[in-house]
Amino acid sequence: MMSLPETRTDPPAARSGFALFPTAIGNCGIAWDTRAVITGVQLPEANESLTRTRLLRHHAGAREAAPPPAVHAVIEQIGLLLQGEAVDLTAVPLALDAVPDFNRRVYEIARTIPPGQTLTYGEIATRMGERSMARAVGQALGANPFPIIVPCHRVVAAGGKNGGFSATGGVRTKLRLLAIEGANANALLPLFGDE
Repeated sequence: MMSLPETRTDPPAARSGFALFPTAIGNCGIAWDTRAVITGVQLPEANESLTRTRLLRHHAGAREAAPPPAVHAVIEQIGLLLQGEAVDLTAVPLALDAVPDFNRRVYEIARTIPPGQTLTYGEIATRMGERSMARAVGQALGANPFPIIVPCHRVVAAGGKNGGFSATGGVRTKLRLLAIEGANANALLPLFGDE
């Protein structure tokens, strides 16, 4: 008699998954692995469907599901931060296995920037001992899979300039996030149109 292969059904909390959740800036998304460690965060797109699509582009195979308790707690913290509360997300575990070492070092420093404060790309490069790598710091932050948790919006260009921001809405989204956190975003506003 031929035996059938054993069928294994993982409990929902043990699967990699994702969820969309409402915030003060729109519906964000979050993805997690089988350990409930965060694998990515998605800032709002023009609508919920586009947010879901963009999140799935980076987390293929993840299933939309109710978040496990640890992820639910992160969602609540992100929501509070986006309402203007000074929430510290530095202890949130992130799946950094696939992140290049340079980027990981940039993200570690960016995570130390408290809400309402900023650093420049050059200051991060200097803290890394790589002063000439300010442009590479900007590129690493542009590839950040964990916006908000790794607060790339708190990193600005030298001389009071905005610097870039790769999320939908670009620099305007960056300035909105900084304003929510109480940073002096008005000092970063361009005089004429977008920068």
